[in-house]
Amino acid sequence: MKPVALVTGVVSDHRVEPFRILAERENVEVLAWDQPAPGARRYGQLEAARAVASGRYRAVIGGLGGRVALPATYAAARRAQIPFVLWASLWAHPRTAAHMLSFLPMRAIYRNADAVVTYGPHVTRYVESLRTRGNVFQAPQAVDPAIFGREVTAAERAEARARMGAEEDDFVALFVGRLVPEKGISTLLQAWRSADLGDHARLAFIGRGTLPVEGRGVRALGYVPRTGLPPFYAAADVLVVPSIATATFREPWGLVTNEAMHQGTPVIASTEVGAAAGGLVVDGRTGMVVPAADADALAARIKALAGAPELRRSLGTAAREQVAAYTPEAWADGMSRALAAVGAGAS
Repeated sequence: MKPVALVTGVVSDHRVEPFRILAERENVEVLAWDQPAPGARRYGQLEAARAVASGRYRAVIGGLGGRVALPATYAAARRAQIPFVLWASLWAHPRTAAHMLSFLPMRAIYRNADAVVTYGPHVTRYVESLRTRGNVFQAPQAVDPAIFGREVTAAERAEARARMGAEEDDFVALFVGRLVPEKGISTLLQAWRSADLGDHARLAFIGRGTLPVEGRGVRALGYVPRTGLPPFYAAADVLVVPSIATATFREPWGLVTNEAMHQGTPVIASTEVGAAAGGLVVDGRTGMVVPAADADALAARIKALAGAPELRRSLGTAAREQVAAYTPEAWADGMSRALAAVGAGAS
């Protein structure tokens, strides 16, 4: 049986395991045009499209991204007369002038792809507003439970709290991600000042970026490798994901949400975070959801959780149970269903 081509830009660490599972099930070859998996070949965008057009593959899965990768891959699939499956992450089209020019050709791909696989219900709703032919499937965003769901020792937790400048009984809020405007850094810092939790509260930032983070009780830890993150999630009382929408960005998912929830840590997410819009963070059940860019609302939720350890525990327990279904295998299941629907499944 011919393989399936998966054309994408970056094979991040989070993608390695789900891609491996899909490759074993469906005989998939990943053609990455920006950052391939370690040791894998890198393809140029047009080179990947030429490979698709060569007749070597039985189907192609095309991710969003790249100026020419997606339209060229779609056209190549049509020339080769093989099914094209769109892997969609956007739940709103970017609003810049250049992006608006690309909307009509993008809408044609959404409408005419043989199947579409989405990040979750929020992306599905957007896709279905552009498409009437069905064949829309969901592949839930996942992290590796073996890494992020592992048991953190008491010593690891204590060391992480010490690095965040927290005593055992202090309240700790955590941010993990790029320190850039679209991640809502300014909103979070403003909310932290407004909450005014005193000397026994800490706000820790893990990540690098262009924005400085400082203030009372604020600690910037810089970069931490992903295998070193679980102790920080376990040591924190809440993870805050305050992303905002810009002309070019709307948080497709926010995998740090999954990472924290595997450790039983509740999440406060903004309405512009895909994991909230897509149903992983459910307000009042697995975490809290606040209006994006609303520092007062965020401050109120932070303050409420700081004073309610039992609520934090109940939200964290529900969060761990909820995220258990978001596995690399479940992601591969969604892709397999789409391939089967277009007659290209391995079985």
